[in-house]
Amino acid sequence: MTTLTAAHTRVAELIAASKTLKDSGMLFRGGHANLSVKLDDDSMLMTSGGNVAALTSGDFAVVSLDGKVVEGTMAATMGEIIEMHAGIYRMRSDIASVIHTHAPHITTFSLAHRAIPLVYEPLLRFGLTEEVPVVPWAPRGSQESVQGILDRVVNHPGIFALMLANHGALAFANDLSRTVQLLTTLDEAAEMLILAEALGGAKPLPDLAIEQVQERMKSFGSRR
Repeated sequence: MTTLTAAHTRVAELIAASKTLKDSGMLFRGGHANLSVKLDDDSMLMTSGGNVAALTSGDFAVVSLDGKVVEGTMAATMGEIIEMHAGIYRMRSDIASVIHTHAPHITTFSLAHRAIPLVYEPLLRFGLTEEVPVVPWAPRGSQESVQGILDRVVNHPGIFALMLANHGALAFANDLSRTVQLLTTLDEAAEMLILAEALGGAKPLPDLAIEQVQERMKSFGSRR
């Protein structure tokens, strides 16, 4: 199992990612978020408190994928969060990073209990093939809440983000930088969907758009 000392490079990456999220408005006003990266088959590196606006190297813990803190300390409230991250890593071998924030425009959709439709073309370049769903509200960290998340993560491999009803956003991908970019792009999409309502609402992409974008990306060797 990877130690905090061995994971110093990943700590630096998470600190840089939190700064990017702050600078792009993804932390909104409260600075609240939690970020993690998968270290190996048994463990993840995770922020240890709720406010990530000014992270330091002491603000992380190594946590096993069965939910036990093995090095570092975690704020008591983070006990509600650990399984949300660990469960995704256990259930989806393609996922190597998870981020939860209260990104303002995505969270607006979560408050309205409205899925974000797949109408903004840049989202297709992150591998999304389905709308971004809203997981029904349940007490944070409860079995009902975690199971609601994992049911969608497992049964819908075409989603890489979801919303927690009345709460916020959750994004996950195969590396940290991609997760950050997905989150910012999704909030961008949510903002433009809100603006498009004044013009009669966003219009759907063509039926073959997903397949066509995937083929174009292959031909240019592009990830996004």
